[in-house]
Amino acid sequence: MVAVQASARVLATGAASKTAGRTVKAPDGTTIPALGQGSSHLGLGRHPPAVEEEALRTGISLGMTLIDTSGNYGNGRSEELISHAIAGQRDRIFLVSKVEASQVSGDGIARACEASLARFGTDYLDLYLLHSPVPSTQFSGVVAGFEQLRTAGKIRAWGVSN
Repeated sequence: MVAVQASARVLATGAASKTAGRTVKAPDGTTIPALGQGSSHLGLGRHPPAVEEEALRTGISLGMTLIDTSGNYGNGRSEELISHAIAGQRDRIFLVSKVEASQVSGDGIARACEASLARFGTDYLDLYLLHSPVPSTQFSGVVAGFEQLRTAGKIRAWGVSN
C-alpha cells in the first residue's frame, strides 16, 4: 500500500507540475482546470476511506482541482469521500458529477442532483453530465431538466460524457 501511494505521488507530481494552473475555456466561457482527478474507484472498500481522502487532498495540493465523479460510483460513497477531502476548500474545486441515463425520466435528473448535492454538502455543482446515454435517451427532457437545474443555481453548466 505504501509503495502504491509513493508511486502515485511521484507520478502525480510530474503530471501536475506540467499542467498546474492551466485551464481551458468552454464555449460558454466557463474556465475549467486542464487536469483533474477521476473517482470511479473511490468508495468501493478497496482502501480505507482516510487513504482515499488523502489521495484526493494530495492531488488538490498538486494543482488537480477538478474532481470528476458520479452519484453511482460506490453507490454514492465516492461523493461522500470527496466531500470530506474538499471540506473547507469548495471554492477552489471544480466539481463534476454525473446522472445515469436510467435516471433521466420524469424528475429523475433533479432527484439525482439533489442527492449528489446532499452527499457533497454543497449547494451547486460546477458541471453536471449525462453519463453514457443510450439510443433511447430522450434528449429534449434531459436538456429541459439540466436547464431547470441551471436556472435554479444547482448546476453552473451541463453536458454529456462517454
